[in-house]
Amino acid sequence: MNNLSQSLSASISEDAPNVLPKASAWNAELSLQFGRTARGSVLQRADHRGPLYVQKAFYPEGPDLAQVYLLHPPGGLVSGDRLEITVNTGADSHALLTTPGAGRVYRARPDRALQHQINTLNLSPGSSIEWLPLETILYPDACTRLDTRVNLADNAHFIGWEITSLGLPNRDLPFSDGSLSQTLQINRGERILLRERLQIDEQNRGLLQGSAGLRGKPVTGLMVAGPFDLAMDENTEHSIEPLIQQLRQHAQDCGALAAVSLTGEFLTIRYLGDQTDLAMQLFVRCWHEIRPELLGRAGCEPRIWAT
Repeated sequence: MNNLSQSLSASISEDAPNVLPKASAWNAELSLQFGRTARGSVLQRADHRGPLYVQKAFYPEGPDLAQVYLLHPPGGLVSGDRLEITVNTGADSHALLTTPGAGRVYRARPDRALQHQINTLNLSPGSSIEWLPLETILYPDACTRLDTRVNLADNAHFIGWEITSLGLPNRDLPFSDGSLSQTLQINRGERILLRERLQIDEQNRGLLQGSAGLRGKPVTGLMVAGPFDLAMDENTEHSIEPLIQQLRQHAQDCGALAAVSLTGEFLTIRYLGDQTDLAMQLFVRCWHEIRPELLGRAGCEPRIWAT
C-alpha cells in the first residue's frame, strides 16, 4: 500500500520541530460532509479543530464531483500529535481528496509518544471517494501509527493510495530505529472486504531487509480500487482482465518492483522502490486506467499536482 543514531541528530533537528517539549503536542480534527443537491456534489459542512482544514471545493470536472485539498499548516507530526480526518459522502455524491504536499512524521522524542493519524471514510449508497494524498515521509526514529478505515454502503466505490517513505533515502538516513503500524481496512456493514497491515518495530525489524519483506527498499506504496462487480463480469462480455493486463504493463514499466492483483472485489497495485515520485507516477497512470472502468469518468488530475 518500508536503520542510525548519533550521526543523524544534528541534521534532523534543523528541519524537524520534534525536539519541542511535550506540551507542544497538537490534536487536530477535520470532519467533512459531502452531499448531492440540484447543484451537484457539494461540500455541505467542514468542521475542524486545530491546524487541519480545507478552504473550498474545486470543480474542474464540472458539478458532479468535488475536489478538495486537505491542509495541515504544520506540515508534519511531532511526538504526541494526533490527526483525525472523517469524510462522509451522502447518497450519490462524489469527492476527490488530495494534499498540496508530502506529509511528514518527525523523529520522536525520548518519551516515544505516539504520532498518530486516523482517516475514516464513510460512503453512502451510490457515492464515491477518491483518497489520493501525496506521500508520507517517516523520519528516522519516528514512532508512527497510520490508520485508514473505509466504510462502504451498497453501490459505493473507493479508489485510494498510500505512499510511504521509510527514512530519508536522499540523505542516506534509513529507518533503522523507528516504528510504524500502518493499516488500511475496507468494510461493508460488519464484513471486512479488505485489510492490509504493515508493522515495523523491534520485534520484526528484519522485515526492512528481508527478501520476503521490503528488500532494503525505503519506499512502499499500495493502491486499492473497487469494489468491482465480478458477478456481472462473469455473465457479460465485459471483463476486467484487459484492465488488469494494462495495469500490469504499467507496473512492469515503472522502473521498480510493482505488482497488480485482484483481491476479492478490489484491484490492488503494490510498489516497492527507492523513489516516491516513481510510486506516484505509477499510481496516477493506473488511476487514469481504473477511473473510467470503476467510476465512469475520465481522469482529471487535481491542479495542485502540477505545482
